[in-house]
Amino acid sequence: MALLKYEEIAESLRARIAAGEFGPGETLPSGRDLAEQWSVSRATAIKAVDVLRNDGVVEARQGTGFIVTETPVARPAGGRQAGSTRVTGGLPFLRVGVPAWVEPPAHVAEALRMEPGTEALCRVRVLQLPDGSPHSYVSAWFPPEVAESSPRLAQTAPIAEGTTRYVRRQTGRFPVEGTDATMVRLAADIEMEHLDLTGPTAVAVTLHVAYDKDGLPLVCEEGVTPGALYERVDSYAM
Repeated sequence: MALLKYEEIAESLRARIAAGEFGPGETLPSGRDLAEQWSVSRATAIKAVDVLRNDGVVEARQGTGFIVTETPVARPAGGRQAGSTRVTGGLPFLRVGVPAWVEPPAHVAEALRMEPGTEALCRVRVLQLPDGSPHSYVSAWFPPEVAESSPRLAQTAPIAEGTTRYVRRQTGRFPVEGTDATMVRLAADIEMEHLDLTGPTAVAVTLHVAYDKDGLPLVCEEGVTPGALYERVDSYAM
């Protein structure tokens, strides 16, 4: 499906940000400049930038315009339902270590439909609360066919356009269905370390799996949140 004009402009800006043309704290071209560059109305240009703002890639600064965010923003595992945005459901995060090829735990390998002994690419981050304290410990696992086609997943630098859009651009595959399963257990040692927990602590563990149109898994993400910080609210018709 062809992109709408504002989507095309947004994707171009994402690529330029990812390439380092606009670094953190730098200002994007104004709506007027973008309108002239793309021969579109100013409203269309602003709509394109709003797409980036809603994904947490840029933020509005009074008197300046839209600037590239200083801190990458992500959604907690299980917060990726259609219609949710990183600007409303997102948190800043810190990368833990470097992405690595390792054999995933059995439940992750099963979710990704991988044979025992097969390695997946794992990216780990800690999502933070506004005061900088840890909110959740998140491990994202990508199967070989996705990771090998998307080399930037193996780099520590944040992916400005988001991993979903980047994987789609690299592979043509994108999520059309997601499943979330939540359980409660005690935190593991490494989780306690990164979540600043002391003593046995109950945590909520959400396992999120995204599937493409053929029903094949694209990523398995496990988010671990201390019980005192975990909250889920659902609204529905009755």
